[in-house]
Amino acid sequence: MTAMTFEPLHAELGVRITGIDLRETLDPDTEAAIRDAIDRWSFVCFPGQAVDDARQLELTRMLGEPEPNHVVQGNEGRIEYFGTIGNVQADGTAVGNSHRSTIFLSGNFMWHSDASFKPVPADLSVMSAHEVPSEGGETEFVSLRTAWDRQSPDRQAELEPLVAIHDYVYSRSRVAPDAVSPALAASLPPVRQRLVRTNPANGRKNLFLGSHAKTIEGWDDAKARATLDDLTDEATRPEHVLTHRWAVGDFVIWDNRCLIHRGSGYDADRHRRRMRQTRVRGRCSSLEE
Repeated sequence: MTAMTFEPLHAELGVRITGIDLRETLDPDTEAAIRDAIDRWSFVCFPGQAVDDARQLELTRMLGEPEPNHVVQGNEGRIEYFGTIGNVQADGTAVGNSHRSTIFLSGNFMWHSDASFKPVPADLSVMSAHEVPSEGGETEFVSLRTAWDRQSPDRQAELEPLVAIHDYVYSRSRVAPDAVSPALAASLPPVRQRLVRTNPANGRKNLFLGSHAKTIEGWDDAKARATLDDLTDEATRPEHVLTHRWAVGDFVIWDNRCLIHRGSGYDADRHRRRMRQTRVRGRCSSLEE
């Protein structure tokens, strides 16, 4: 097995892994060690990698089934596994703060779990950094495992059986009323997700929250909104946040089942940012776990 070095990044989540070149073929023991690291730390960063799209997709397939990009699939009806996070377009030009795509991506500045609005939510997100701004553009991550652990036993008993409604149109409409096209909206109706999930590999429980969570099934919307907001506010207090400052060559994998994250923003009029993202599809609905 490759001799990897593991450096924890935060008391609650995150590890930096060095001593490996992800461009090389990985033996089964190394693949297993990476999967174990994801289950243990939820966020893993491999710095200094030069991973192109083809290799990124291979590594994504190593972790599971790639998930189609929902925006491309909903708007255009075709399968595309990559999404670009940033302002650099396919032709290499960069758009500014007022461009529609920049405004649309500002929805990522809210705490969220990627693709929690799908009937089968994403397990993992995989991101490689190709161009990064010299200031701004950080991503913040929070563990919803430790947020669950901080709840009292009585509170846990109240929360565990609950089902939340996750709605992509709801969350993106908070950015702009017309942020979601009719075709995309029709492809992503609201879905039911457990409010408390369990990692099958280690049995650890966590809350399942984020900006896509609109309400709680069977509850008054005002009470549900207050509860979801309170849980998120408590989970994301500054001492619980891991801030990742991206560098070119960072290859990062995070576990959407138990983390929420948000972008911190950057000045797209002054800086270029190009991050390539793929995702690993979940195995089943959270309701079937």
